[in-house]
Amino acid sequence: MTTKKYKHLFFDLDHTLWDFDGNSEATMQQLYREFELEAQGVDNFNEMFSRFNEHNDRLWEKYRTGIIKRDELRWKRMHYMLLDYKIGDTALAHEMSSAFLEILPTRTLLMPFAKEILEYCRAQGYEMHLITNGFETTQRMKLQYSGIARYFDQLVTSERCNAMKPHKDIFDFALGTTRAKKHESIMIGDAIDVDIFGAINAGWDTVFYNPKNVTHNRIPTYEVESLEELLTIF
Repeated sequence: MTTKKYKHLFFDLDHTLWDFDGNSEATMQQLYREFELEAQGVDNFNEMFSRFNEHNDRLWEKYRTGIIKRDELRWKRMHYMLLDYKIGDTALAHEMSSAFLEILPTRTLLMPFAKEILEYCRAQGYEMHLITNGFETTQRMKLQYSGIARYFDQLVTSERCNAMKPHKDIFDFALGTTRAKKHESIMIGDAIDVDIFGAINAGWDTVFYNPKNVTHNRIPTYEVESLEELLTIF
């Protein structure tokens, strides 16, 4: 066990603690049934979900860079997915978007060992916070429903501070909000070019959570394949 160096642990939420992929898939399965998409020619759920993810990732990148607005991101990921099946029904896309946003935050799947590491870090006396590009209301719902809200002192969202990871401003805002110092803070996240690059650029130490073992050219302070490995750091 290393000597305790940090006081403030800043976590990303989606894909790092909260299982976005698993919760999103369960939500889309529900929509697939309730909107009777199979009867409309969408005969393979797995293919549909893959297309949804492709559009979602592409639109999130546009949202992060300011090309599109929040509402456009939310409904167009459904719209483009449906267009892949020649379903040009914008009303249906909006309905599915609303249902998705209502159901998704109530899902409770966490990443492996997420709750255990939060319990451990809290017991060790760390102050824990979240820095997320997600939306304020949605992220708070995820925390409440999944039972991990109690571990965190501050939730810093891009919506709250009007800046998104990887921009330095959101990390500076997080320090100001928590009254933390850079040298006693560390960012834990799964997105190498968003969480890790952003935190490095802001002068922070980092832990790259890399369960898929993706290749990269960044130099995080630490890199782990499982959250359980954080026990060797904290």
